[in-house]
Amino acid sequence: MPTRSIRLTGAALVAGLGIASLAACGNSGNSSGSSSSGSGGGGGGGKKIALLLPESKTTRYETFDRPLFEAAIKKDCASCTVIYSNADQDASKQQQQAEAALTQGANVLVLDPVDGKAAAGVAASAKSQGVPVIAYDRFIAGVDYYVSFDNATVGKLQAQTLVDILKAGGKTSGDLVMINGAPTDPNAASFKQGAHSVIDSSGFKVAAEYDTPDWSPDKAQSWMEGQISAVKGKLVGVYAANDGTAGGAIAALKAGGVNPLPPVTGQDSEITAIQRILAGDQAMTIYKPVPPEAEAAAKAAIALANKQKPASTADTQGVPSTILTPIAVTKDKIKDTIVKDGVYKVADICAGSFAAACAKAGLS
Repeated sequence: MPTRSIRLTGAALVAGLGIASLAACGNSGNSSGSSSSGSGGGGGGGKKIALLLPESKTTRYETFDRPLFEAAIKKDCASCTVIYSNADQDASKQQQQAEAALTQGANVLVLDPVDGKAAAGVAASAKSQGVPVIAYDRFIAGVDYYVSFDNATVGKLQAQTLVDILKAGGKTSGDLVMINGAPTDPNAASFKQGAHSVIDSSGFKVAAEYDTPDWSPDKAQSWMEGQISAVKGKLVGVYAANDGTAGGAIAALKAGGVNPLPPVTGQDSEITAIQRILAGDQAMTIYKPVPPEAEAAAKAAIALANKQKPASTADTQGVPSTILTPIAVTKDKIKDTIVKDGVYKVADICAGSFAAACAKAGLS
């Protein structure tokens, strides 16, 4: 399913990088990988920090996480180099990228895993070589640090918003379908657990449930297409774990003649999801502000690269952590969250056929 490009505004990028200066960066020999960024400032060559992201189907990684992380590193460690790789949803490729980063002399790995269990082996290998590992966004057992959002709360917010919308519309029973995230993603299990903690006692029945391989919108759409004939008569809502799977579900529902559309949840605040919410096709999304997540990871990476202990706000299975708070966004909250924080320009959200919906929502 095609996704429209997302562009960070200058204001969002600048505002997102207001973190305190860190200790001076140490020195090491300087080399770069196939994709690296850095500055020659500071003299003598700085530490090498590897950023290993899992995929590009979800638009946030290339559009938000990477540039914000690289900018935060550059701001607080001008002589540091970022060795960047994207695994394209391939765990074996990510392992090779991690090994390549270690060969290039990475002083710390910031790893957002394709497969949490496989990544534990990558982390163990790095640590055996004296290289600390930060789990970014998705948990990895046995790492040195973890930065993410409260993932069980994400699922709870999605499910509670869905239930509240249904009950506000006069429904107290009926069938739901659940389109969960990738079974290899440890966060997906937390989203699912959080959602079930609300849905299972809500009075609504989960008629069908699917764990979406690779978070693929196309696979979510195909699965939803196969469920419509069985659930069409009693279907009142769809729990979709992120905006990509939500888009796939909505496409399937429309193609299957489901009208009106039931409320559908989402996550990641992709611009296409914001537009679907304004148009009335999607009920909500979860907004997880990336700047504080990327900044916390950058801050911890520089500290660990210099053999310092990063500050933490929580403990996750024995791992020092920074855990951030997600935000549920419905149509009435877009202006005070997504727009206010400068994530997207109103002109981009309201382009073309979405102008009328934006005007009705007070965004034009």
